[in-house]
Amino acid sequence: MNSPPRLDALLRPRVPSPLREVHDERFARHGVRLLLKRDDLIHPDLPGNKWRKLVLNLEAAAGRTVLTFGGAYSNHLRATAAAGRLLGFPTVGVVRGDELAHRPLNPSLARCAADGMRLHFVDRTTYRAKASSEVLEGLLSLFGDVEVIPEGGSNALAAQGCTALGRELAGACDVAAVACGTGGTLAGLAAGLSPGQRALGVPVLRGGFLGPAVERLQREAFGGPSGKWSLDERFAFGGYARSTPELEAFAADFEDRHGLPVERVYVAKLLFALTALAEEGSFAPGARVSAVITGTPDDAPPLQDSSVSR
Repeated sequence: MNSPPRLDALLRPRVPSPLREVHDERFARHGVRLLLKRDDLIHPDLPGNKWRKLVLNLEAAAGRTVLTFGGAYSNHLRATAAAGRLLGFPTVGVVRGDELAHRPLNPSLARCAADGMRLHFVDRTTYRAKASSEVLEGLLSLFGDVEVIPEGGSNALAAQGCTALGRELAGACDVAAVACGTGGTLAGLAAGLSPGQRALGVPVLRGGFLGPAVERLQREAFGGPSGKWSLDERFAFGGYARSTPELEAFAADFEDRHGLPVERVYVAKLLFALTALAEEGSFAPGARVSAVITGTPDDAPPLQDSSVSR
């Protein structure tokens, strides 16, 4: 019996993604080199860590319906729906907020629906309990035999898929930094790096939950801790999809300096954090710091201004 074709042969992702050095005097005056790992260029419909986190999950699904979770502007839902359209398998998106069921779809959910995703809206209490056996059993009774992928795509298979990111950066940098939502990319990135390299995660949400989440993902994916990693939780700017005038001014200035469209929810916070850390002397002179660019501005939900300091 012939094995099914691999997803990379079907979708033709651009991997390894480009690694480009940019000159920025805010880093250079401290003897630090800044490199941009352009994962946003991997695939037009599954950019950045979305491809890396989904590829093994979709291969495991083997064409069955994929059910997954996300908010009203979830990049993960959009990527899963696009994969379903491109590869011909059904998708179900469980969306946080039952009030949305009676409103016109926003552009992100409209894109999911156009790609064939069946949207199932649940109240916020149910959504918070989405990993419970009661909620999952209810979803399985509604949708039958499905492959369940968690919110953000972060599970053991996602972490294993993201080890490729670390391997692509092996020997190319001293610090590999990524913005974090659910922790799967950081867990795999750290595991894929070579000895002597370290991964740095910049959470875009508040709450202090990511450390335990990354530890759990590494246990499930690799049997225990793998690679050297740390988190700097000072740069959430009030929480997910929140911003401040300071962050917006920084992102616009970075775009002007380097001609890179800066996605605001994840990438802007990452680049701001690295610039601040360079100014603080957190990187040794001569260090090569790679920022993983995980998305484009088109991926982002609308930002809310936040009066909360970093």
